[in-house]
Amino acid sequence: MTVNLIKHVAEDTDVTFAARVSTIGGESRYQEASEKDAGLINYLMRDKHGSPFEHNSMTFYVEAPIFVIREFMRHRIGFSYNEESGRYKELAPVFYVPADDRPLRQAGKPGSYIFTAGDYKQVRTVNGDIRRISEEAYSTYERLLKLEVAREVARMVLPVNIYSSFYVTCNARSLMSFLALRTKRENARFKSSPQQEIRMVADEMELQFSRLMPLTHAAFERHGRVAP
Repeated sequence: MTVNLIKHVAEDTDVTFAARVSTIGGESRYQEASEKDAGLINYLMRDKHGSPFEHNSMTFYVEAPIFVIREFMRHRIGFSYNEESGRYKELAPVFYVPADDRPLRQAGKPGSYIFTAGDYKQVRTVNGDIRRISEEAYSTYERLLKLEVAREVARMVLPVNIYSSFYVTCNARSLMSFLALRTKRENARFKSSPQQEIRMVADEMELQFSRLMPLTHAAFERHGRVAP
């Protein structure tokens, strides 16, 4: 997976600047973050005063398999997307194949699945079959394009493990809602079991977020990773 922070207007003082406008002594300009700001951010997070966390912006460039992108785009509130189009460009032959140590066995009920390692036969079969199907599908795709079949039709033969790319813009509040569901942490108040592949994307986005807004991220962690 590829996750690059392309641009941002996001720092902890964006939160406190927005929050203090509601008071008589509201700020008229940005200031450096301080211990006082950390206390205010902690209070806002704890008591679920969410709107001050919306006054910032982060734009990421993501490359991931289509099945991961479809999960990602279920997050709609506070997110803006633009994805590359298979109608207008020829898609590259880049496919996701799980690593040998990726858990393959699934047990349990919806919402509480447990995933464990596959045996040797499962690992070899998954790896071999996914590679074979991907190569066959792309060969068919190329053959259709050579016959001058429209790209929007030819792409129909491609599986969902082919890579696509997109830009996504969000604010800290919407990102924290995403991270609460798409990461797996022991300190989370509400446990989540996201698919491993989208966790890889979410973990990298969280790393960038924690660098941009360390006080906000620390408060998010302190209060059980629940978005305000």
